[in-house]
Amino acid sequence: MDPKRKAILQMLLCATMWSTAGIFIKLIPWSPFVIAGWRSLIAAGTVLFFFKLWKIKFRFNFRAVLNGILMCFTFLAFVIANKLTTAANAIVLQFTAPLFLMAFSAILLHQKFHRADIAAVIATMGGIALFFFDHLKPGYLLGNCVAILAGAFMAGMYLGLGNADEETRMGGMLLGHLFTAAIGIPFTFFTPAPVTSAAVLCILALGIIQLGIPYILLTLSSENCPPLACSLLGAVEPLLNPVWVFIFNGEKPGTFALIGGAVVIASVTSWCIWQNKNSSAAVSEESAAA
Repeated sequence: MDPKRKAILQMLLCATMWSTAGIFIKLIPWSPFVIAGWRSLIAAGTVLFFFKLWKIKFRFNFRAVLNGILMCFTFLAFVIANKLTTAANAIVLQFTAPLFLMAFSAILLHQKFHRADIAAVIATMGGIALFFFDHLKPGYLLGNCVAILAGAFMAGMYLGLGNADEETRMGGMLLGHLFTAAIGIPFTFFTPAPVTSAAVLCILALGIIQLGIPYILLTLSSENCPPLACSLLGAVEPLLNPVWVFIFNGEKPGTFALIGGAVVIASVTSWCIWQNKNSSAAVSEESAAA
């Protein structure tokens, strides 16, 4: 198979597996900290097995530690949001990460805004606002805010690893899982966590299928998958996540949340397309000048 086509299929499978988070989290009657902790511990074991099998090296340095901390906060916030609000709200609001990344880059790295950037921010903020027009319980309102916070943490994680070498990226990913496990697993002894066959199967699925293997697929596809394809395929996760939850758990987001989700996904996807075209045009101009 053509390497690019194979990489695109790997990314599609990766995003589809990521999208199962909501249903498995909803089915486990544990504290979000307990779920996040055990999920990451199982994922860390899966990733380590892959590292050993393919002899991939990883490095622990300051950037890896920083990225691990931000990844840990992302994991915790996402699981907490899934417990406090609908799966659709949690994943779509986290999908705002690229726009947070743009804002952080402008503030910290002094990158300039373009009109398309500003338009994307305005459209996305409008979509987010619609989430709060639904008749939400206090917990849902808090869950929405935590989901937005997860998007901000994810953006910080990507910014922290900008231009980092592969060994540092791998080290940061492993530390993120280990930090999350260290924080979350102790809650097992202080909060109700009934050990049933269903709960065990779901947490294994979260650690291996939803988090561990997708990161392996992401690693394998990153070399050959075009940036635009990665951006667009990433939208599969927020589209499928609420579908699984609706089918298996009967949870359905409100009308305003559905409209807001469509606006957020369309805005971020359009912005990613524009970014890709803008970057390609800049590279072409530099090549012509050379």
